[in-house]
Amino acid sequence: MTQFTRRTTLAAAAALTILPRLARAQTSAQDEVVPLWPGAAPGAPAAPIHRKVADQSRDPAKPDRWVTGIDRPVLVVKRPARPNGSAMLIVPGGGYGFLSYDNEGTSQAAWLNARGVTAFILLYRLPGEGWSKREDVPLQDAQRAMRLIRAGASRFGIDPGKVGVLGFSAGGHLAGSLATRHSERVYQPVDQADSQSAAPQVAGLVYPVVSLLAPFTHVGSRDNLLGPGSTPAMQKARSVEERVDGATCPTFLVHAADDGLVPPANSIALFQALQEAKRASALHIFENGGHGFGVRLPATMQAAAWPSLFTSFAATHGVTAS
Repeated sequence: MTQFTRRTTLAAAAALTILPRLARAQTSAQDEVVPLWPGAAPGAPAAPIHRKVADQSRDPAKPDRWVTGIDRPVLVVKRPARPNGSAMLIVPGGGYGFLSYDNEGTSQAAWLNARGVTAFILLYRLPGEGWSKREDVPLQDAQRAMRLIRAGASRFGIDPGKVGVLGFSAGGHLAGSLATRHSERVYQPVDQADSQSAAPQVAGLVYPVVSLLAPFTHVGSRDNLLGPGSTPAMQKARSVEERVDGATCPTFLVHAADDGLVPPANSIALFQALQEAKRASALHIFENGGHGFGVRLPATMQAAAWPSLFTSFAATHGVTAS
């Protein structure tokens, strides 16, 4: 995404029956759509939510779709031609107010697929759309997604011990929350899949929102997640750098020094917390790139190297990419 203020073999027959609008609007014929929840998601609002897809691009060959109205959260499965057994949960950003489906979803799945990694794009619920316990809604979906991926490892052709998470901007906050709060119970178990671990093997956070505390939080993301008038205690409890512990997975951080929306101080704070906890971590701050660059930077820009750097980091920590 470029800024916060603008802003799913054939698909399984059952999933397409449940989610026809999603399938038509956002997936190709080869995609498999996996609903996260049997029936309604936890804390469903009384009023119906209507899905909307808005393409911000002026080039039909390069869609840039933003999605709101996530009434039924799903995983969109993107399978590689030559899978190597690794998997990545992709978490698009959008300030917790929309999801940047192409720039931080399908484009990321493409380069991961090219390296043999099975990609799962998470279309998670937006906390401000009427759900109860709004502050936990995205993490409910992220934990459930990771458990479903592991529960379906044989079906997806992956190794359940080689599943990472890759998040962008506010999606980076959610990915970081999953990395640090994977064992925290934020919903009641609904089936056998919930006996699986929600812990990622490795986390990649790209220009992430990390802290919900002043002075360098992204206020829009904070308020969309917690609601207006949140207390410092609420903000601290959901600031990723405050939740790092000995169970936090190896974490890779990327930021641009000229990010005018989410200051690189977010990534620096998390890197420092990881180092203090003696957790494996890497931080790359590039001279330029701004915010929301995804994988669309010219090859001549230094920040364009981040996918290769992440691939190497992930491989070092057990999530391979050919």
